[in-house]
Amino acid sequence: MAKHIDGNMNKIILASASPRRKQLLGQLIGDVFQVFSSSYSEETSEGISPEELVIDHSIGKARDVSRHFKEGVIISADTVIVCNDEIMGKPQNASIAREMLHKISGKQISVITGVTVLDIRKNRELSQCETTRLRIRELSDREIESYIRSGEYSGKAGAFAIQGKGAHFVVQIEGDISNAMGLPVSILQKMLAGFING
Repeated sequence: MAKHIDGNMNKIILASASPRRKQLLGQLIGDVFQVFSSSYSEETSEGISPEELVIDHSIGKARDVSRHFKEGVIISADTVIVCNDEIMGKPQNASIAREMLHKISGKQISVITGVTVLDIRKNRELSQCETTRLRIRELSDREIESYIRSGEYSGKAGAFAIQGKGAHFVVQIEGDISNAMGLPVSILQKMLAGFING
């Protein structure tokens, strides 16, 4: 797929500094893209669904990065966790991360990611979202404090990373695990194919 994309599209830009998104995109299309981090400000809006929120944020990130290029295909994503109807983004500090981990302990959570693909030259934009459900086991205070000390919570929606030490918190997965890592490669592959053939 990487060769097909590389041969039929102009440069691909990942609008994210996330190492896990870079790794997942590399697995999908190969090393044929560049990374340009977005300066878009992620703010939670009242009265908006989690799905609408992540799509709005992914669009905002893609459009923000598009201002820096004359052409190219931009890929952006935004992920939140929803637990008991509460939207959880990235914790701003250890105290908030601790609260989030206590809230998701023993619960089923939804990991929702919005993805946008934007072709600058053609002024074409496509967005979709994906949901993966995770069952989190009961976490002890000691486990939560140990995880906080590890620092892995930083920059992670819901204060934990399934691709790291946080994997030990998860006892059940329903859906695309790559989505739980921040980039749903299955729907992204279809989106990119649509741009190639469209």
